[in-house]
Amino acid sequence: MLSRSSFTSLVVGVFAVYVVHTCWVMYGIVYTRPCPAAADGAAGGCVWPYLARRPKLQLSVYTTTRSSIGAESNIDLVLNVEDFDVESKFERTVNVSVPKKTRNNGTLYAFVFLHHAGILPWHDGKQVHVVSPLTTYMVPKPEEINLLTGESATQKQIEAEKQTNALDEPVSHWRSRLTLNVMVEDFVFDGSSLPADVHRYMKMVQLGKTVHYLPILFIDQLSNRVKDLMVINRSTTELPLTVSYDKISLGKLRFWIHMQDAVYSLQQFGFSEKDADEVKGIFVDTNLYFLALTFFVAAFHLLFDFLAFKNDISFWKKKRSMIGMSTKAVLWRCFSTVVIFLFLLDEQTSLLVLIPAGIGAVIELWKVKKALKMTIRWQGLRPRFQFGAYNDSEKKTEEYDAQAMKYLSYLLYPLCIGGAGYSLLNVKYKSWYSWLINSFVNGVYAFGFLFMLPQLFVNYKMKSVAHLPWKAFTYKAFNTFIDDIFAFIITMPTSHRLACFRDDVVFLVYLYQRWLYPVDKSRVNEYGESYEEKSKKKSHRE
Repeated sequence: MLSRSSFTSLVVGVFAVYVVHTCWVMYGIVYTRPCPAAADGAAGGCVWPYLARRPKLQLSVYTTTRSSIGAESNIDLVLNVEDFDVESKFERTVNVSVPKKTRNNGTLYAFVFLHHAGILPWHDGKQVHVVSPLTTYMVPKPEEINLLTGESATQKQIEAEKQTNALDEPVSHWRSRLTLNVMVEDFVFDGSSLPADVHRYMKMVQLGKTVHYLPILFIDQLSNRVKDLMVINRSTTELPLTVSYDKISLGKLRFWIHMQDAVYSLQQFGFSEKDADEVKGIFVDTNLYFLALTFFVAAFHLLFDFLAFKNDISFWKKKRSMIGMSTKAVLWRCFSTVVIFLFLLDEQTSLLVLIPAGIGAVIELWKVKKALKMTIRWQGLRPRFQFGAYNDSEKKTEEYDAQAMKYLSYLLYPLCIGGAGYSLLNVKYKSWYSWLINSFVNGVYAFGFLFMLPQLFVNYKMKSVAHLPWKAFTYKAFNTFIDDIFAFIITMPTSHRLACFRDDVVFLVYLYQRWLYPVDKSRVNEYGESYEEKSKKKSHRE
């Protein structure tokens, strides 16, 4: 069996190998080896850029209800850019006619052609084109109503019931943005080792003795965000479409292709459009250099999460005494963690936030069982709960705990009840359940740090912090600072974002107590043993 230290070293070693391997893979994506013969001016085996010949190009965008077209029939021209300059960035908004088939939950496609100026796309043998759906299917967001006035108004109630019945039916949504890119580098590829990711976007032609690749046209699907979607109604005849263009480098193009493939894979594994959108936001709304930093931060967050969970479980698994530990704080932490998980679930938050919250909730429930010394005995299908007795030292800790909670309750309960009543009168919610969960979670986020005060009070009374799981605290502290970074990157409710910064303040107070109360070797540690007892055991064995 591996010891705890060797197991931790193994995990850290695997993590280091993973980071190095990922860096190597990322380097292989952004760096492409040019054709060696191109340096000598030779053409053999090289694939040359057609854009280097500086052709006059034209950009045309058509819409159609069919996924393929063969000629100029049943298509609508929505944008035509003559004398198209691949180096010039632009953004234009056009109105697109919505066919009846699309209004009836059908699909509408955009065909983007890059071709020679003055020639129709289907008459140009050197044209390139890409296809992208302008519609997607998604369950509409439920309408939020004032729960008090909504119940008294019959008409609003009927409308709410109608919408509730249709919540599970996905409807067609309009993608209001279309982002285009052209790879503008005069890069000479080695024909014998073309990158597979770019190769599928390349179209090659033979010009004399040399092979050229036509302009690489790319549609940035990562820019299609849920916030830009619009529900298509049966009465809708026209919808706005913003077409934006910008040039792109080869390295960024390859990176973007890999990221789009990754998001597509997530959707194939069952991730919803909203979950995939959270991942898109990390890439689209973040600078590439900051994105690289985010990757390393996320990797360390995963490592510290694992080590924190491991040490927390190890601490509570071996714990036999609740001396110096606030039972009320454990109960509150369990309640708040479960409420936060239900709130994030109700808000349909990204799985990147939801899954760790769910794991944390399960661990907190298990810790409550340990703190209350609870044992479960089954009598048939009926569970029977038994609670262990506390010794005199544990009862003293409980007295300090109850004293701290008594003073807190005078402040906390009126504030929570008042906040719940205010939100019921002034804020709109999807349902009564949503209001209840939001009221609980607002109390947790706004005043949750107050429930950490009983543990600080117990530490103050006992003049010791040796009973706390400092290893787990340390890893959690690293993660709170990492969460501060994620709070600005991953989309999450504002209250959850503010709670990340609250945890920083609380941990600083714990650090101050750690400095204020140095380790007393005569006191028990987190495993119910003192340093002196360990020394006696050692000498006895010797």
